[in-house]
Amino acid sequence: MRRLCRLLTCDRARRIARAVAAISLATLALPLSGKAQQRDPLAGLEAYVTKGMQDWKIPGLAVAIVKNDSVIYARGFGVRTLGRPEKVDENTIFAIASDTKSFTGVVLAMLADEAKIRWDAPVTTYLPWFRLADDYLTRELTVRDLLTHRSGLARGDLLWTGGMPYSRQELLRRVRHLKPSWSMRSRYGYSNLMYVAAGEVAATVERKPWDDIVRERIFVPVGMNSTNTSVSNLASLQNVATPHADVDSAVRVVNYTDTDNIASAGAINSSVADMAKWIRFQLDSARVGGKRLVSKRNFVETHSAQTAMRLDSAYRAFNPFTHVRSYAFGWNVLDYRGREMLSHAGNLSGMAAIVGLLPKEKLGIVVLSNLEGNALRESLMYKVFDRFLGAPERDWSRVALVERASFDSIEAKNLREKTARRVAGTKASLPLARYARAYVDSLYGRAEVRLENGHLVLALAPKQIGDLDHWHFDTFKVTWRDHRDGWNLVTFALNTEGSVDMLRADIGGLPEEWPVMKRLPDPTAAQSANRQ
Repeated sequence: MRRLCRLLTCDRARRIARAVAAISLATLALPLSGKAQQRDPLAGLEAYVTKGMQDWKIPGLAVAIVKNDSVIYARGFGVRTLGRPEKVDENTIFAIASDTKSFTGVVLAMLADEAKIRWDAPVTTYLPWFRLADDYLTRELTVRDLLTHRSGLARGDLLWTGGMPYSRQELLRRVRHLKPSWSMRSRYGYSNLMYVAAGEVAATVERKPWDDIVRERIFVPVGMNSTNTSVSNLASLQNVATPHADVDSAVRVVNYTDTDNIASAGAINSSVADMAKWIRFQLDSARVGGKRLVSKRNFVETHSAQTAMRLDSAYRAFNPFTHVRSYAFGWNVLDYRGREMLSHAGNLSGMAAIVGLLPKEKLGIVVLSNLEGNALRESLMYKVFDRFLGAPERDWSRVALVERASFDSIEAKNLREKTARRVAGTKASLPLARYARAYVDSLYGRAEVRLENGHLVLALAPKQIGDLDHWHFDTFKVTWRDHRDGWNLVTFALNTEGSVDMLRADIGGLPEEWPVMKRLPDPTAAQSANRQ
C-alpha cells in the first residue's frame, strides 16, 4: 500500500486495493470448472464407498452429508459385525471418539454465555485442587489452554487405555506427575487429559456430571435422541456397530473401549442420522429451528484458530491443498482449496470417525466406521468436498493407501534399526526370579513382573500385559499379548547392592511419559525386618 501511495493518491490506492480484494474473493467463490459445476456431486459416490471399503477391509461404514441446512444424503454400507448379516444403516450407533471434543467446546461456550466460566481464567478458579508438575503451570493454565492442546504436556494416555480403574478426578490428580514436554503455549501437543479437565470444570460449576450437561444442553434440544455418552449403554441397544481391527493380518472383532473416565474427551456414541443434526447446528451458527443456543460471540470462539499446528511432509503429501492449520475448541481449522475448513477425526480401538465442515458453502459430512486405523474416512470427506466445489477428480483413497504403505515401510525400517542395535552375546545380571517384583510409578500406578513357566511376564496395566524375553544386558523385549501393540523394550536398573531397583519401558509418545517404576519392597523381607 505504501508503494502504491507513492504513485497514486492514497484514497485512490485504497479503492484499487479494495477492488482487487473483492475480485480475488469472487474468484475463489467460483467453481473450479464450469463443466464440473453441472455434474451431480453425488454421482458414483456409492460405488466409490464400496470400492474403498474393499480396499481398506472395512466391515461397516455410514455417511451423512448436509448442504444448506438439509440432510441430502444418509446411508449405511456393509455390516455391523463381520460374519453376521445385520446391515449398517443411517441409525447404526458407532463410537465417535474424539469428535466428542467439539461438544465439550460448545458446553463451555454455553457456560461462558452465562458468566459461569471465563475462557482465560485459571483452571484452579474452578478446580482448586488441580495441580500440575510445575507451580507456574498450575497457576497460569487457563480454560482456553485446556481446549486448545497447548498445556505443554505429553499425552499420558496409558492412564486410561491401560484399563486402570481410575475415576475422572483420579486421572486429573495423577496429571501432576506427568512432566511437561514443552513450554506452555509454545506448541501444539494433543492431550485427552486436558479435555477431561475441561469436562470437570463444567461439572463443577453446574454441579452435575458432564454426561448430564451435554445431554440436557445439546442432545435434547438438537434432537440427537439416539446419542449417548457411555459404553455401558450399548448393550441395551439393537442397532450398534461392533469394533474391528487388523490383528495378525486379519480383520477381527475387538472389544469396545471403555471411555467413561475420559467422557468429555471421547465417550460419545452416535449415528450419522444424529450427527447430521449436529452438523446442521454447527453450520447454522449454533441455532436450532432459528433459536440460538450459544451467543454468536462465543460460538465464533469455538471455531477460531487458537494453536498453530505443524504441517509435516506426510500431511502435505496427502493433502497438497492445505497450507495453514490450527486448532480451535475441538476442531482443526485449515484452508482447503481457498476455503475455510473445519474438521476433526475420532480414533478408538476398533472405530474411526470424522466430521468435516465448509462453513461458507454450508456443507458438512460425517463418516463413521467400525475398523480402526483406516483413512477412507478422510478420503470420503475430501472426495465430497471436491465434488461440491467442482474441483478436479482425485482418488483420495488410493493416495491414502500409498501413504499407508509408505508409513508401514518406515515403521518396518525403524524396527530393523532398533533390532540392529541389539548387542549380541550378553546375558542378564540376575536370575529371572530376581526381576519378578511389584513396581510402582507415581503417574501410572502399580505394575508387576511375574515368573510364569520359566519366563517373565510384565503386567503394566490390566489391559497391557506382555511376555518378556532377554534382549541384551538387563534389557528385555516385551511382546504384548494384544498383538496390535507390537513390542517394546523394558530396562531394569540395579542398585549398589546388585538388586533390581527400578524398570523403565519405552512406551508412550515421548520419553517424558515413559513409565519409570520403582521396585516396591518385598513384603516377606519387610515382615522379617519387623520380626527382628
